[in-house]
Amino acid sequence: MNFTRWSARLPGTQRRAAARDDRSSVPAARAEYARPEGTPAQPDDAAPAASGTDTAEGLPGPALDDLSAREILGRLPAPVALLHGPDHRVAYVNDAYEAAFGPRPAGVPAAEAMPELDRLSVLPLLDQVLRSGTPRTVKSRRTTEGGSYTVTCTPIAGEDGVLVYAADVTDHAEAAERLRTSERRHRETAVTLQRSLLPQELEQPDDLRIAATYQPGGTDAAVGGDWYDVITLGAGRTALVIGDVMGRGVRAAAVMGQLRTAVRAYARLDLPPHEVIQLLDVLAAEIDASQIATCVYAVHDPNEGQLVYASAGHLPILVRDEDGTVQRAADPTGPPLGTGGWVHTSGTIALPPGSTAVLYTDGLVERRSEDIDEGVASLARALAGAKGSPQVVCDRLIRSLGVTAEHDDDVAVLVVQHPARTGANAELFHNAALDLLGGIEAAPRARAFATGVLTSWRFPVELRDLGVLATSELVANSLQHGTPPMRLGLRRTDRRLIIEVTDGDDHLPRRRQAEPADEAGRGISIIASIATSWGSRRTPGGGKAVWCEFALPQ
Repeated sequence: MNFTRWSARLPGTQRRAAARDDRSSVPAARAEYARPEGTPAQPDDAAPAASGTDTAEGLPGPALDDLSAREILGRLPAPVALLHGPDHRVAYVNDAYEAAFGPRPAGVPAAEAMPELDRLSVLPLLDQVLRSGTPRTVKSRRTTEGGSYTVTCTPIAGEDGVLVYAADVTDHAEAAERLRTSERRHRETAVTLQRSLLPQELEQPDDLRIAATYQPGGTDAAVGGDWYDVITLGAGRTALVIGDVMGRGVRAAAVMGQLRTAVRAYARLDLPPHEVIQLLDVLAAEIDASQIATCVYAVHDPNEGQLVYASAGHLPILVRDEDGTVQRAADPTGPPLGTGGWVHTSGTIALPPGSTAVLYTDGLVERRSEDIDEGVASLARALAGAKGSPQVVCDRLIRSLGVTAEHDDDVAVLVVQHPARTGANAELFHNAALDLLGGIEAAPRARAFATGVLTSWRFPVELRDLGVLATSELVANSLQHGTPPMRLGLRRTDRRLIIEVTDGDDHLPRRRQAEPADEAGRGISIIASIATSWGSRRTPGGGKAVWCEFALPQ
């Protein structure tokens, strides 16, 4: 192997040689002007030294032409190897290469003599480099010795050879790995926080079947602030919530946790959906005015067969009817939470028996390549053909929308089914109601009605008597403190008996401690002591409802 000839073909060598030739044909700058005869040469008039003949300290050094390729490559601190021929036989390795990988015998094919090239994924590149005449590079590959190298293979023109140059990037690779480890731990912390703040087990109301799915973004995406919740409000009513805090990481998850806790607290007040959203809007601005969130809060009442909802900038609820037709709720009833200065309103969408509602976050339908309305339309088409249990529907929607473990955004989906009950199952659910016209005959009529209904429902005598007593106290309270119209409602599910009285007065009752001499004020206390739970709420259009529940023996 002629190293002197090879040195002329190393990258950059031709340019340096050409530069020397140019300088030899151009006179020194100061030599272009003649000195007067007899004037001694000044130091500034001296011609500059030829490049490469002096070192930085001014001491004589070897010129590039005086160095062979072996000497040039041998002085490099990076591992270098020269391979020759179609089978890439070892022509030369420098001292740095031997220090890194050990000595290599000359004349032996690289595939046999240089196993490190195989571990660095370099061997497959050698034929490509020879064939194409184009350099190839593999970046930051680890060896079994623990080092990391970026390797460049450069063809040597006219010599049927390849120069292999390996740059040690171990420190950089280790720093990058430490950064990835830190980011992974940060993400795992955020995901753990996110999951711990979501409901560990969904409440399952008597009249609905519910399932939910949460999937964080892929490993390269920081976890977001998606959340959902199911809250039983009493008297058979259920609140459904889904929301999305904009932003990423632990901060978004923490804000999500605060909003979810607040929703549960506000839900206990049994307020209309738009009033709950209004309270959340104020709270979101107080938590962090720059942290915008969207949310849907919906309430299902089995006696009404619909969802009453308020939406703060969130995507529309979709409802699949029993025949497969998909209805889409109206546009959001207000802007995102935290914007302030907006009066939210409530809307309604039908949820009859046999229907399925889907609440979701934007990660399910938003794609960079298409408008979000197209994503919602795709979800509606997928929902139209999705049958089965709520969890099966959840899984099918996730698959249909192409959400995988590498998805770049968080996804939360809440599926709510209002089953159509037939046969023996339907016999466990009954409703009965009586309009109370007022007057002294209202109380005995209510007691007689409750006795007949509870007897027909075949309740045990003890439970029937407690139900009649609770009916009497609720009706008496409404007659004394309420105004017409008044109505008594009885409802039986597979788990509980619900008794509810509505009237036209919006002053909610409260439990108080009656004095021994008081003739009134004990009704609510009696109900609280005999019933499993009780509560009250204001009804749309004015008025109130007071209710109590009895758990059925299982």
